[in-house]
Amino acid sequence: MATRQDRQIIETPTEARQGEPGPSVLALLIVSTGLAMLILGLAWFVLFRT
Repeated sequence: MATRQDRQIIETPTEARQGEPGPSVLALLIVSTGLAMLILGLAWFVLFRT
């Protein structure tokens, strides 16, 4: 747990690295998943159309 010492907050390295993923992480996941679906769909269309 964070403690105060001389008007500074002292945290362990693990506590300092913990963060909350914001909307940019969600946007990255959505865009990357959409691109992966598009690329796989195009590959399927090119390779398996009859």
